[in-house]
Amino acid sequence: MEKTPNPDSGEKQTKGFKLFAAQRIVIGAIAIVLLLWLVHYGLSFFDTTQTAKPGHTTHIADTAGTSDTAAQDSTAGTADHDADTAHENTPTGAVDSHGNAEAAKPEEDHGSPETTMHGDSADTTSHAPTTPHAAAEKADVADHKPSGTAAKAADTHTAPPSQKTTGHAAKTVAEDASHAPAGHGAFSASGVTGVAFVEATIAPLHYELEERYYGWRPNDIVDVTDNVNNYQLGVLEVTRRTVEVLVERISSTGGSQTFDKDLELARNNLMIKASDYMLPSAEDSYEEALEALRNYRGKLMNGTAFFYGRIDNLIPLLRAYENLLGSCDDKLIRHYEDDGSEVSWFSADDYFYYAKGVAGAMHSILEAVAVDFATAIETRRGTEILHHALESLHHATQIDPILILDSAPDGIFANHRANMAAPISHARFFVGLLIETLST
Repeated sequence: MEKTPNPDSGEKQTKGFKLFAAQRIVIGAIAIVLLLWLVHYGLSFFDTTQTAKPGHTTHIADTAGTSDTAAQDSTAGTADHDADTAHENTPTGAVDSHGNAEAAKPEEDHGSPETTMHGDSADTTSHAPTTPHAAAEKADVADHKPSGTAAKAADTHTAPPSQKTTGHAAKTVAEDASHAPAGHGAFSASGVTGVAFVEATIAPLHYELEERYYGWRPNDIVDVTDNVNNYQLGVLEVTRRTVEVLVERISSTGGSQTFDKDLELARNNLMIKASDYMLPSAEDSYEEALEALRNYRGKLMNGTAFFYGRIDNLIPLLRAYENLLGSCDDKLIRHYEDDGSEVSWFSADDYFYYAKGVAGAMHSILEAVAVDFATAIETRRGTEILHHALESLHHATQIDPILILDSAPDGIFANHRANMAAPISHARFFVGLLIETLST
């Protein structure tokens, strides 16, 4: 006997298939989203690119008060040049032994008045006409004085109307001085000399400790990201050398008894091995060092610490940078290790990322040098040379291949060590040229 089809059974099968298909579609969509997230996280974990954060650097505020300060800074570079050619007998303003500007006093038949500017090792005497306002401006930008005193002088004197600019114009002048890509300037809104330099010294290492995925890695027990590790070691070495010069020269007049206690603490803590993971750990030591640097920055802002922006203080820093760049350049172009063996591909990417870390941190700090040492550098006609050094370092930071290749220089595949060596070598050349220019 022939069976009659049951319509209810077919309807149940259709509903069951739809339910099965819907479950699989939802599970598949969730799996795809999860896979994409894991890929994104993995790429971020291995990424060595240092992205600037708003908290790293502060920019000059677009306000009238800051505009006056920026206008004075923009005219400071030409003040000494004008002073060399002007010889008019007019009342002059003086600068006392503490760096404070005194009111202009009329000369009493003593011939041509002179205003002595104390700056770097090659002090000069200018004969330019000086008003009370001009004397105050020169006192503010004289590169030998503590920044706290300069800040107080800036608070008590207002630039003449001819030297005032709008907020937009002042910001443009400041951005041109930094020679940095948009959004990466190492400026401080405080207007206190030295603050931008300290902030730029803190920022690169702070990023590696606090904002990098998985934090500080050279002391990891399980080492799986040697590229990031070597990048961080490059950042650390630049920070160490910068703080050393800051302690010995820039913040001190000479003699260990004048060293700033916070800076000494920062220097000592930065000397902890990058691979130490306990008693104390590298992360804890470096964080304490950065906190000590922040304390020093606070003392600069309230006038209880010193920052001597002289040429003879800047040159040791540039020499340290030149030596470090030379070491990087040597490793990037060598074919054989010190033991005579050929440079392996594993060593090639280590050298590459170490040099990139050096370039990233050094670029940040030299941007601040262009701000806090602007008058001294401009007086010796070194601004353009510094610009070229910054440009070369910036090019080095932009080389970011997915995979490091170390092929023959005349091969069809890339040699990324050689690609990195070019801007590093250029930066070294311009830093050396800047030292030579500032030394004459």
